[in-house]
Amino acid sequence: MTTFFSISRKWTDRISNTWLNIATLFLLLLPLAIGLGLVLKSFPLFSTHSFFRLIGSSDWSPMEGKFGFYDFIIGSLLVTLLSFILSAPVCLLAAIYLTQYAPRWLTQAMYFIIDVLAGIPSVVYGVWGVLVIVPLISGHIAPAFGFTSTGYCLLSGGIVLAIMVVPYVLNMLMEVLRSIPIELKEASLSLGATYWETIKWVLLREGKTGIIAAMNLGISKALGETIAVLMVVGNVVQVPHNVFQPAYPLPALIANNYGDMMSVPLYDAALMLSALLLFVIIIVFNALTNVLVYKTGTNN
Repeated sequence: MTTFFSISRKWTDRISNTWLNIATLFLLLLPLAIGLGLVLKSFPLFSTHSFFRLIGSSDWSPMEGKFGFYDFIIGSLLVTLLSFILSAPVCLLAAIYLTQYAPRWLTQAMYFIIDVLAGIPSVVYGVWGVLVIVPLISGHIAPAFGFTSTGYCLLSGGIVLAIMVVPYVLNMLMEVLRSIPIELKEASLSLGATYWETIKWVLLREGKTGIIAAMNLGISKALGETIAVLMVVGNVVQVPHNVFQPAYPLPALIANNYGDMMSVPLYDAALMLSALLLFVIIIVFNALTNVLVYKTGTNN
C-alpha cells in the first residue's frame, strides 16, 4: 500500500510539473506569437515602403497609397504623457494619505471605490468625457487660456485617460506602501525624524522600485486604451501644438478604421503595422522600466 501511494504521488507530481511548465511556456511564447503575427500581417506594406519612411512621415492618404504614422505615434505618446502628468502626483499623494494618515474606515471605503472605478467599462468613461469634459474645456478652460477649442482635444483625452488609470496605479501604490516593514518607520521616528521626513526619506525611498512599477502599469494601461480616447480626443491627423488641439492616437486609428476600408490596397497591412508599432512601444517602454527598476533595486 505504501508503495502504491508513493508511485501515485510521484506521477501526480510529474503531471503537475508538466502542466505548470506548459502553462509557463505558453505565457512566454504568447507575446512572441502576437508580435510575429502582426509582423506577418503588416509585411506587405514593407515591400513598397521603407519602415523608417513609414514612421517618420506625416503624409497619410490611404487612397493614394501614402501611409505616414508619425502623427499617430506622437498623438499616442502625448496623450499618454499628459495622462501620466495628471494622474501620477494625485495617485502618489492619495496613496501616502490613505496608508499613513487616513482612518481605517476611509481606507477600506477607498478600496471599494477603487474596485468600482476599475470595473467601469471604458465606453462609460468616454460618454462621461463627451458630456462633461468636452463642454467644460470648450466653454471654460480653453477660453480662460485664450484658446478656441471644440473640446475634442488632447487635454480631454488626457483627463479621461488619467481618471481611467487612477484605480490601477493607486491600488498598487497603496499595496507597495503597506508592504514596507513598520520597523523602518518606527526606527526613523525614534531617531527624531518628523512623520513627513520619515515618509519622504524612508518609506518612499524603500518603496521606490514598487512605485516605478506602479507608474509603469499606469502608462502601459493608458497606451492601449481605445474607446474612451477616440470618443474625446478629436481624431484629426496632425501633431497638436497645444493641449487644446485634437490628436489621433494609434489605438483610435485601428478602432475607427478596421473593417471599413479593407478594399483599399495595403490598408489592412497599414492597420496591422499601427498595432505592431503600439506593441513595440509598450515592449520598449516596459523594458526600459524594468532596467530602471533593476538599477534602483541594486542601488539600494
